Amino acid sequence: MNKGLYIDSVEPGSIAEEMEIGTGDRLLAVNGHYLRDIIDYSYYSASESQLLLEVEKAGGELWELEIEREPGESLGLFFSAPEPARCANNCVFCFVHQLPKGLRKPLYVKDEDYRLSFLNGNYVTLANLKKAELARIIAQRLSPLYISVHATNPALREQLLGKKNIPPILEQLRKLAETGIAMHTQVVLCPGLNDGAELERTVADLAALHPAVRSLAVVPLGLTAHRRKLPLLTPVDSAYATEFVSKWEPRARVLRKQLGETFLYLADEFYLKAALPFPAIKEYGDFPQIENGVGMVPLFMKEARQVLRRARPIGTFRATVVTGMSSAGFVGEFLKKLGDKTGLDLVPLAVENRLFGASVTVSGLVSGNDIVAALEGHEIGSALLVPDVMLKEGEGLFLDDVSLEELERRIGCRAIVFESTPAGFYRAVRRANMSYRYL
Repeated sequence: MNKGLYIDSVEPGSIAEEMEIGTGDRLLAVNGHYLRDIIDYSYYSASESQLLLEVEKAGGELWELEIEREPGESLGLFFSAPEPARCANNCVFCFVHQLPKGLRKPLYVKDEDYRLSFLNGNYVTLANLKKAELARIIAQRLSPLYISVHATNPALREQLLGKKNIPPILEQLRKLAETGIAMHTQVVLCPGLNDGAELERTVADLAALHPAVRSLAVVPLGLTAHRRKLPLLTPVDSAYATEFVSKWEPRARVLRKQLGETFLYLADEFYLKAALPFPAIKEYGDFPQIENGVGMVPLFMKEARQVLRRARPIGTFRATVVTGMSSAGFVGEFLKKLGDKTGLDLVPLAVENRLFGASVTVSGLVSGNDIVAALEGHEIGSALLVPDVMLKEGEGLFLDDVSLEELERRIGCRAIVFESTPAGFYRAVRRANMSYRYL
């Protein structure tokens, strides 16, 4: 029997509180269906107005509770996230295998869990999916899913995933498509392996499954300086990115015309490395791949123009703004224009990544120690502004376990975290100005 769901918290004034369900209790079953995870809970309780709950109290006592509620009314229960299933692949480009020693233990965990794909948009390969799990996806309509394809050529896919005898991905995708499951897909591009004719094959195979396969993002592999005893891979450099965009951007437009909507998306990193203009903002549709680094920069630029139109003079202090190397150009341009309109002296600080290696240039992987090193000999000004993507949510820690408080102590200056959008930054500097005004 399943152990049910541990209750993290109960919403004050909710049905659950009225029924004396509390933190530390376990919800075992809903209407006779024993619960494996929060997906089961949502599925079996979503549309029912009458519910029979089986609850194990924190002290071990078993309760049965009959509940009547209005359609869609929440019970007010909050649960722990499911423990992710571990990945059994050995992908040649796996980023986790390239991490340096000494980071937080959770960073070394590889997950491969279709539930997290449905709940959080995590990408999964389906290479480890059991028949019962596939049947559950179909029965409970777990849609959309986010699927790492990498190649539709079975032999090449086994080489990329580092695993033999995996289910043919096209058979899995066709089965999901036939049953109405929507899918967003990705290819991590490894030059010399799954590009060229192999990428053409993959794109054609996936486009043939549209509209069930709603989108395909091609993203460049990430290589760190810690690839010890790992397969030799070729990085995506400026020349490669230029040729790649020149070839595949027109093909993406052809597919858009054929399918009636944008299907093939190229990661922002290709355009940044190639120093080429981005597609028009309308070509990103509803940004289905934005969490995959597709469309973030064009959206930033659009929001930056909106912020600049409404920006007004707010002060005269100097502040340093931390950014990754790849975003330094467009972030610096925004800061210059915002400084001209607000009167602030906003100085970008592009941080070279010493933790992972100089080839890793994204802001989200900048460490606390690298910020300290980059600030050596730099006049910070009144404050250091840090984008929230550099910190673990809710804990205020950088990847190398440096806390925000430790960073402030080491640099001798206040550090202000801001939401990583133009509007979020503008709000932060306005609040910062008010705080300095009344010191």
